[in-house]
Amino acid sequence: MTNGSATRALVVHCPDWPVTAAGVGPDEAAIVVRANRVLAASPAARQAGISTGLRRREAQKRCPQVAVIEHDPSRDARAFEPVAGALDGVTPRVEVSRPGTLAFATRGPARYFGGDEALAERTGWIAAEAVGRGVVARIGVADGAFAALLAAQRAHRQAVSTGRSAPMMIPVGASPAFLAGHPVEALAEVLDQPDLIDVWRRLGLRTLGLAAGLPVADVLARFGGGGVLAHRLASGLDPRPLDARRPAPDLAVSRELDPPADRVDRAAFVAKALADELHARLAADGLACIHVLVEAETEHGETLARHWRHEGALAAGALADRVRWQLDGWLTGSAIARPTAGISRLTLIPVEVVAARGRQLGFWGGETLIDERVLRAVARVQGTLGAHAVTVPEARGGRSPMDRVIRVPVAAVDLTSPRPEARPDAVTEPWPGRVPAPAPAEVWSDPEPVEVIDAQGRPVGVTGRAEVTAAPASLARSGHRPTQLTAWAGPWPVDERWWDATRHRRRARFQVVEANGTAHLLAVEAGRWWLEATYD
Repeated sequence: MTNGSATRALVVHCPDWPVTAAGVGPDEAAIVVRANRVLAASPAARQAGISTGLRRREAQKRCPQVAVIEHDPSRDARAFEPVAGALDGVTPRVEVSRPGTLAFATRGPARYFGGDEALAERTGWIAAEAVGRGVVARIGVADGAFAALLAAQRAHRQAVSTGRSAPMMIPVGASPAFLAGHPVEALAEVLDQPDLIDVWRRLGLRTLGLAAGLPVADVLARFGGGGVLAHRLASGLDPRPLDARRPAPDLAVSRELDPPADRVDRAAFVAKALADELHARLAADGLACIHVLVEAETEHGETLARHWRHEGALAAGALADRVRWQLDGWLTGSAIARPTAGISRLTLIPVEVVAARGRQLGFWGGETLIDERVLRAVARVQGTLGAHAVTVPEARGGRSPMDRVIRVPVAAVDLTSPRPEARPDAVTEPWPGRVPAPAPAEVWSDPEPVEVIDAQGRPVGVTGRAEVTAAPASLARSGHRPTQLTAWAGPWPVDERWWDATRHRRRARFQVVEANGTAHLLAVEAGRWWLEATYD
């Protein structure tokens, strides 16, 4: 085989696997969200008009009763392990690209089982038994894993429209023609290069056939190595020429676990250290890993192994995540697949490595190494305190400062991609009744009850017409002496969620300034005053 051809591959694809892994039934409307966008949707949700990539709010607008489930990669990998394990009887070289999708070369298994069609039928039967009743597993066979994946997706669409389920077989040599009609956005299935795909689309390269028609030299000059990788995929070729694949068993890293680990958190801690060590070894040689073998050995001599592939370089954090997912699948799986003893040895073997592309310096001298260190620190905290222990702020619409910024778990966002939601100007809606700028410096998570008194010592109130009964003169806080108020502004009345009897709220807000210059944001609701925030 030359560099101008692709390896014959079979792909098993389970559509919307994150929804299936969450235990959602086919008749239940549910979505799995990541970074506030729909990652997967159940058949009932798709019938309601929800598609992948929609914002959470838009999905809930189209189907108000839809159940929203946060993305959990560990849950997805743990649920998919029985499928990958069942196919180990077909070939030992099963490669998991992501939970819900796996691939393997057909050359050896096809000869043993009597051809690609017989292999596809047997694989489909085994996968269907492993995923369980009510869950679909589609099969695609083509030249190259990318074309086989798109074939499996087309097999799913045909099954939905016609009701007949059958593997999609692309004849030998026909993969370029099969890929030509697909939109260029299909590259996002295997490549994490949204900017490149967007540029190609805006340049008029709206299909893979148009992208494949570009001269390779021009693609390299304009888009670099990432562009050449995308061009090869669009042309139906292997992502990288065979001579670029360098097996590296001598770079394997291994660690003994004493005592043996029978809990995921203990094994994952060792896996994180191994991932860092492997990444450091490869970086010292100017290499990056795109295909790794995770191998675990128990104290009873059992050996568990799984291949993971990623067309982009597997950084230390991404590698540690895959090892943790796999360990979670092994140690918490069914009684049949679960090892009979704790893991005594863990080994990471870089099966396929490529030349590292280096590190891009920032415009002001910054370096992406800092970002990598931040991600490693986040991973360490998550491993110690839990996946939802680390949060990041995101702007939201709302009238009070407490509603405008929320904290989202890092596990639900992608820190490696731009996050417009983190910018203060992300919300452009007017939100009538909101407190005017400037924003307070300190917002109380639990508003403090206070008393607002007029000059005659009577409590200040707000009427149903949003009129103040008297000018606020002093502020009394628990444990403090009453302080005089030198200025005040308001009220800003709001009548929120009047359509929901259980969440309906009527309140009014004030800005007040104490004699010492400290400014506060107060709210009055049902005759009671609350201190919500303090200005700097």
